[in-house]
Amino acid sequence: MPTQVKRRAPKSPNVQKKQVCEIADAMLNRLGLISAELSVLLTNDGNIRNLNREHRNKDRATDVLSFHFDPRFSPSRNDSPRVLGDIVISLDTASRQAAGRRRPLIVELRWLLAHGILHLLGFDHARPSQKRKMDAWTRRLVRSAPIVLRKAG
Repeated sequence: MPTQVKRRAPKSPNVQKKQVCEIADAMLNRLGLISAELSVLLTNDGNIRNLNREHRNKDRATDVLSFHFDPRFSPSRNDSPRVLGDIVISLDTASRQAAGRRRPLIVELRWLLAHGILHLLGFDHARPSQKRKMDAWTRRLVRSAPIVLRKAG
């Protein structure tokens, strides 16, 4: 499963890119998207704020952004390559959220990965019914990617 993880986050909390990749791959497997390609960028608040401003007209940092590579992507299509898209996560925001929830950063990243992947698949949370459905699927994906806590590096 070709998930690629890159880090462009000077002075931000450190995580193992390999572990993030393993989590994303487990989620794609759970969704039956074994051959889908996913790119994950771990960045900082400054970089994600710029992306949020440029693409969503919101001049603030956020925890996760999702960018479709091909808006026609469908889990049922068998053409290749199956590029799902890009997920960008701010390690700074994720770290603050993890601290506020009293959980390890990698656990917060797992939740944000699930959330981002679901957005790439067309899920939304604007209405209460959409939020319930997306939250239920987020929990399924989180359960599909158990975490072995390791030292960051």
